[in-house]
Amino acid sequence: MTEQERTIIANRVAVLEARTGTQVVTAVVGRSDSYPEAPWKAFALGAVIAALGCVIWQLVARGWSADTTQTGQVLVILASGALFALLTILHAPFARLFVERIRRDVEATQFSQALFFRRRLDRTRRRVGILLLVSLFERKVVIMADEGFDGRIDAHDWATLTARITYLLRHCTTAIALRAGLEAMEAMLLERGFAGLATANELPDAPLEPEDER
Repeated sequence: MTEQERTIIANRVAVLEARTGTQVVTAVVGRSDSYPEAPWKAFALGAVIAALGCVIWQLVARGWSADTTQTGQVLVILASGALFALLTILHAPFARLFVERIRRDVEATQFSQALFFRRRLDRTRRRVGILLLVSLFERKVVIMADEGFDGRIDAHDWATLTARITYLLRHCTTAIALRAGLEAMEAMLLERGFAGLATANELPDAPLEPEDER
């Protein structure tokens, strides 16, 4: 996000906290894990496709020298595998094809849990810390809330809010989706009685980004 967008989100967080008495941290990370298996899977697929192409070519061009053909085939297979592996590094949508959805979800959740405790969101005075994390590679939104919300906001409520932000991310910029999500979160908190409980600001308002956590 740009500095202007970060400032807008920080201001929105500050307003939400002042009106609800909660402590909210937003985070935007490129990915929640390195997924080292993706390049290898892509390499294997590229090599298989190239090998199949070489077999077909050999059947069609029988008159070529065997040594020349075999050497060329090896180079084509290795180059194709390397190209596919490189694409997983340069192009996130292509890399996602080689990482199962359930693994992406698990990694984003685990990253959020670690961040929640590392940033001490479980140490606020009234136990009302909330982490709203967007993991871009996984296309995953995770909301984690401390025990101060138990009894008034349940898992279904958080899931509904998460789904709304996830939908917005598909159609808007990250900053717009985050801002709309924070507005929806504030409305839900006010509706459930989190109002008039303003406390000192205990956590940073500006969004955390990859360089803050890596």
